Amino acid sequence: MTKHEEYEERTEKLLEPIMKENNFELVDVEYVKEAGNWYLRAYIDKEGGITLNDCELVNRTLSDIMDIEDFIPDAYILEVSSPGLGRQLKKEKDYKRSIGKDVDVRFYKAREVPAGKNKKIVSVKEITGTLKSYTDDTITIETDFSEDYEIKRSDISTIKLTVIF
Repeated sequence: MTKHEEYEERTEKLLEPIMKENNFELVDVEYVKEAGNWYLRAYIDKEGGITLNDCELVNRTLSDIMDIEDFIPDAYILEVSSPGLGRQLKKEKDYKRSIGKDVDVRFYKAREVPAGKNKKIVSVKEITGTLKSYTDDTITIETDFSEDYEIKRSDISTIKLTVIF
């Protein structure tokens, strides 16, 4: 387990009672370095959507606990926020909740798919479709060119809910 994974896991455990007490859902925790700064981010949600006050409550509570636990030696910025509209699917519950919804799937490398009325083969790095099912190894989406298009999860760099404006 990397130090990032260890910090994320320990932070998740500290967040569990806060989530339960407030009827929030912990969507994800990440510990990442961006532009020279370390960030510890917690993404939370609740039925009807998370508010700024909810984020502030969790941030203050978690900050106090992190000051006591003090297991991250690096200086970091603590952020608590909503996962946003185009949330990434990472965990089992994310996939389960997203069955029947449109998703954008980005691949590590381009792959060939049929496109258009004549089903001409084109190379794409991203595809959109409706999530029909998933396993530990694959996802199946319905696209314009295929009712059941199966993709290995190991080929996917990111999968997010489609945001329609």
